[in-house]
This record gives sequence, C-alpha cells and structure tokens, in this order.
Amino acid sequence: MRLKELRKARGISQLRLGMELNMCQNTISRYETGEHEAGYAELIAIADYFDVSIDYLLERTDNPEINK
Repeated sequence: MRLKELRKARGISQLRLGMELNMCQNTISRYETGEHEAGYAELIAIADYFDVSIDYLLERTDNPEINK
C-alpha cells in the first residue's frame, strides 16, 4: 500500500494521521509494513483523506485520480 509514501509526502507522522482518521498509531504502522490489511471502511477513509483512488492506494494503478 502507498500509505507511507503519501503520508511522508505530506509530512505527516503516523501519530497525527492516526488521530486524523480516528485510528491508533500502531494500526497505521501495521498498514505501512503490511503486517495488517485495512478493511473497506479504513481504505475509504485513507483514500478520502489523501484524495486518491483506492486503486492508487493499493498500487493497482499509478494514476491517483478518482473517477467520479
């Protein structure tokens, strides 16, 4: 998942992102390391936060644009 890349590009710590998304810092860390996979609701929240598509977040495409 591109979560770490997106987070670092914005200069956001895991702790701050967790607070913004109402998640624990440990959860963000586990998503970034691949130790745990995000569920549907979490994927939507992360994609909405960074304004990217879920496919981009999951590295299924290199196009971050959301098709609406």
